[in-house]
Amino acid sequence: MKCDIITLFPEMVAPALHESMLKRAQERRLLEIGIHQLRDYAADKHHTTDDVPYGGGPGMVLKPDPIFAAVEKIRQERGEIRIIMPSPQGAQFNQTMASAFSKEERSLIFICGHYEGIDARVREGMSVEEVSIGDYILTGGELAALVMIDASARLIPGVLGEPASLEEESFSSSLLEYPQYTRPVEFRGLRVPDILLSGNHKTIRAWRKQQALLNTLRKRPDLLADASLTEDEREWVDQQHCDEIKSHS
Repeated sequence: MKCDIITLFPEMVAPALHESMLKRAQERRLLEIGIHQLRDYAADKHHTTDDVPYGGGPGMVLKPDPIFAAVEKIRQERGEIRIIMPSPQGAQFNQTMASAFSKEERSLIFICGHYEGIDARVREGMSVEEVSIGDYILTGGELAALVMIDASARLIPGVLGEPASLEEESFSSSLLEYPQYTRPVEFRGLRVPDILLSGNHKTIRAWRKQQALLNTLRKRPDLLADASLTEDEREWVDQQHCDEIKSHS
């Protein structure tokens, strides 16, 4: 997976990209990331990247020419590219999109906006995909780009040490994850469920599946519509739903 981040603030993204899983993925050459200072692509002597909006209004708007220059330089170096612009107006980022990004053969270019936005000619003049990580406004696109890169990179085979971790994670099976416990067995009066101490792996797997179903029912019931469940599991979920309605009535 190859990524390039165009940003006015490289120091916002560089530290996160050189820690933990993302660092190991790059060391294993499973992930390649380039960080590009937008000011380096400005043609004037002051390296101007923003200007006042035509028609008036508050704030500043990022100019199109440095962004075009940056994208064109990256295209020369990378070849085929796919341009992503973090934006609250875009399609909602999810696990399916993360999986697609992780398998993308083209280099993913993330254009990080700031101030009052980006000149609309960037969208009009290039094939740009706007992608949102949620219905809220961030100071810039850097944090959103990091979220998308992190979520996608961990799906690349070999990035995580244990492949089974991916299979059991939230959203991978359209279910939230079951609760996890570790030592000590008892902490401040709270005890690890006895079933997890039983050593019966078949029973533990069944308990974990039920807990995942229950967790999803309580927190994100909308996910159950796309979950791959047996008839017995759907009946169990329906019964749990009925029981919870009764308990709150």
